[in-house]
Parts: sequence; C-alpha cells; structure tokens
Amino acid sequence: MMGTVLAAIAIVFNILSGGLFLSPENLYNIAQQTAVVGVVATVVVLIIVARHIDLSVGSVMGFVGVLIATLMYTANWHWVPASLAGLAVAIVVSVYQGALTAKLGVPSFVVTLGGLMSFRGAAFLVADGKTQPVNDQFFQRLGGGFDGAIGVGPSWVLAAVIVLALVVQMWAKRRAKASYGVPNNPLWLDAAIVLVPVAIVLAFVASMNSYQIMNKDAPQGIPIPVLIWAAVALVLSFIVHRTRFGRYVFAMGGNPEAAALVGIPVRKVTLMLFALMGVLITIAAMVSIARLNAGTNSLGTSMELYVIAAAVIGGTALAGGSGSILGSVLGALIMQSIDSGMLLLDVSIGVRYVIIGQVLIAAVVFDVIYRRLTGDTV
Repeated sequence: MMGTVLAAIAIVFNILSGGLFLSPENLYNIAQQTAVVGVVATVVVLIIVARHIDLSVGSVMGFVGVLIATLMYTANWHWVPASLAGLAVAIVVSVYQGALTAKLGVPSFVVTLGGLMSFRGAAFLVADGKTQPVNDQFFQRLGGGFDGAIGVGPSWVLAAVIVLALVVQMWAKRRAKASYGVPNNPLWLDAAIVLVPVAIVLAFVASMNSYQIMNKDAPQGIPIPVLIWAAVALVLSFIVHRTRFGRYVFAMGGNPEAAALVGIPVRKVTLMLFALMGVLITIAAMVSIARLNAGTNSLGTSMELYVIAAAVIGGTALAGGSGSILGSVLGALIMQSIDSGMLLLDVSIGVRYVIIGQVLIAAVVFDVIYRRLTGDTV
C-alpha cells in the first residue's frame, strides 16, 4: 500500500517538475537527506507501539550534536571519544525521561514535551549559541557529500549480495514449508514476488551509480548515510522479530496490564526502550552534523514532526500495539519525497509546512477510519 503511494508521489512530482524529481542527483539527495529522519523513525515506531511518545527527539538530537561538535572543535577531541561522550549523555537524558514515565507514571507526552523545550535550551548553552564547525575529513564522510559514498564497484557488489540474500531467503522458506508438509506457491509466483525487491535494489543502485558530482572523476555510488540507515533498520527488525525484548514491546502495546500480569517487566523494558532511543539519536546526530559540517543549536528543529509522521504514515497505530520497521522506512521516504518535490516546484516554506502537517493529520484519520472499518480496537 505505502509502496504504491510512494511510487505515485514520485511519478506525479516527476511530471510536474519536468523529469527533475527522478533524476539521479535528486534521488541521491533524497536518499541521504532521509537517512537522519529514517534512523530515528525506526525506534520511534517501537516507542509508539509501546503506547508512549517522544516529542523531544529533535531537541535531544540538537543537544547531542552540538555537544559532539563542540568537543571536536573547541575542546579538540578526536571524533571517537567525542561521539562516545555524546552517546553517554544521550542515554542518560533518554533514561531520565524514561524513568519519569516508567517509575513515576508521568505520561511520556508531558515528560518529552518539557524535554523539547529544555534540551533545545541546553543545545544553545553548550556552545553559547555559536556554530561549531566539524573539520575531521573521515567524520564528514558519515554525512554523505563529496566523499561520502562507497563508489560504483562496492555498490554493485553490495547489490549482488542483497539479491543473493533475497533469493536464498525465498528458497529457504520453500524448503521449510516442504519439510513441514505445507503446500508451496508455484515456483514462478515466488520468483515473481522476489523480483519486486530485486528490481528496486538494482534500480536504486543504478541510480546512485549514475550520479556524479561536478569536478569529481567518478560517480558516487550508495551514500554512507543510507548504509547506516539500512544497518539500523536491519538491526531493529532483528530485535523486533527475533528477540524477547521485541516481543515484550508489542505485548506491552497490545495490553500493558495483561503484559504486567504475565510477568513481563514493563518498567525495565520501557527504560531499555528509551535507552535505545538515546543510542539512535546519537547516530542520527553524528550523521546530521557530518552532513552539515557543523553543529548548531537549531539542529533537529521540527524533527519530532517528521519522525512521528514517518511512523504513522508507515502504518504505526498511535493507540499502540502495531507497527513495522519497514513501514517507517517507507513513511520517511514519503515525507522526504513530498518535501523534496515541493522544493523542486519552488513551493514556499510556509506552504510546505502546511502541507506536511496536513499529510500527518490525513495519515492519522486514515488509521482511525481503517481500524473502525476492520473492527481493530488496538
């Protein structure tokens, strides 16, 4: 469903922009710009599934990003210890907010609303409102840009590995069904189903390999921020589908009281969930300041709108209990595609904000209507 919506958006904006939207340059920019929102959206999905919300993600990201940049530029720290310090601060902040919710029962909406204001102020105080440049060339590659991609050859190698993994996964499912006596789909049908993601992967890599920055002697290939986003999405998907923690999160979202009665440590899981939020906020902050080559106190402004919208558009129920990591990926791409398309059409920033806000409302309305029609009360 969301994949169809994304394709329709791309086609409409491509027609309206005279073919600019689906150009390799624009697709490259969309891919690396979406990565920061996409990284945070993956964990926001789990926060919402567990019947919580985090309105402070943008402010905390700004605070952590400015802190890392300040340690690197003003204190002359190497980017590794500076990033670890930022990670420690982000975890402390997130666990602090999680503890107020898990231990004292303060609604996460209230806690993180306060955090939205407080940590935006903290971001200003860390560097006294001054922009902190980021000069480390290796660190700058994390944000994409001129040297922030892996090149043509490695991109095709990675595409081949992904295609092989998809084929092996399909074959393993067929063998597992056969071993348990479960009827298989016709081989041609399973092959056709696998061809869809294979085609998407190959088309994406071909597009990234077609973009070449002026004054550079080779095409870019896949941006490093996209690889970071993909790695985060894969790890979160594994946590959701293969770990006890992931099952606990969805059980809590479905019915918190029943989850507690059957022995699920609700408070501990909530704290772990907010700590995970701190980890991914740090990753997003690193990518963001690397892309901007600086840390500013305005970093992450309105991030909460984009990540919540990405999660909801991707199918996460605001009432909790259901959501998916893949949905957040598609939701983030839809949000960034709309924003990028309007930018190409020279739509003013005020109108863009109006439209993006209404897209979020439309997604929630759709979710409510869908659940009423299907009788899903989760």
